[in-house]
Amino acid sequence: MKNKEDKNSAAPSDDGKLHISKSIFETNRELQKKAAEEELKKQAELEQKLAERKRKAAEARDKRLEAERLELIRLKQGIIEESETIHEETNETVKMTFLQKISNFFYLNKWWLGLAVVFGIIAIFLTHNLLTRPNPDIIVLLIGENYTLGEESQLEEYIESFIDDINDNGKIEASVYYIPYTGIETKDYANSVLTKLSAELQSDEAAIIIGNKLAADMLNDNVLVDLTTLYPDNELVKGDKLMLKDSSFAEKIGVDQSVVTDEWFIGIREPHKLMHTSEEKMQELYEKDFPVFDAIVKDISE
Repeated sequence: MKNKEDKNSAAPSDDGKLHISKSIFETNRELQKKAAEEELKKQAELEQKLAERKRKAAEARDKRLEAERLELIRLKQGIIEESETIHEETNETVKMTFLQKISNFFYLNKWWLGLAVVFGIIAIFLTHNLLTRPNPDIIVLLIGENYTLGEESQLEEYIESFIDDINDNGKIEASVYYIPYTGIETKDYANSVLTKLSAELQSDEAAIIIGNKLAADMLNDNVLVDLTTLYPDNELVKGDKLMLKDSSFAEKIGVDQSVVTDEWFIGIREPHKLMHTSEEKMQELYEKDFPVFDAIVKDISE
């Protein structure tokens, strides 16, 4: 585990924040910008059509008023005795049934009611998500497209074998956040992978990362702790990663050895100041998760 000197020497980047991968974030923003521009274009076209309708309605109203004015002049001059376009105003009110009143109310307020429904659904979703969100003792990130590892393995159960009831909620629970990052911009954007990846790598929820070569290429050099100083005699260690292919990892999580290819690794994040958390919080996370990481490394390296 890192001592105080290690903590002090782990300096954040020049702007005080750790940039995980500028290309991913920039791509995410560009795709969001493109979608926003298309939405604005559609909105502009809709507004143009509405404006055209209003213009035609105004022209028709002006023509009608002009015709009624001329008709009124002809009536006053005695040229005609009655008009087919001008009628006397009456104080009669249109009587509507109860159902007609309800229908009229919804018609006149359809936009406001629509907005109220949308915001209501969002509020219900956020409330449900907050109330049902699990509170695991530890979270591990699995970055890379591998359905068997992410959804069919016994990885969570394996991790739970090394933890206690850390959050004192009466149960032992580990969560693996599977983020199927492919490096294909359109596919990752469509599956919200970039958003999830950005959020997780800029927060203090998970310190342990299991990933493939794409994940390694996406991470900066100073994201993971150098394992050569922690495990100098471990032949599976390659810099800041412990390679999983020749370990007993596949066997321990109940998958075929072919599932864990030579590109997969496990590592633990270096405490740094991030966009959504401080270096102190990341240090606390590191100290909480490192014993679990250490136990896994020693177990699969035997």
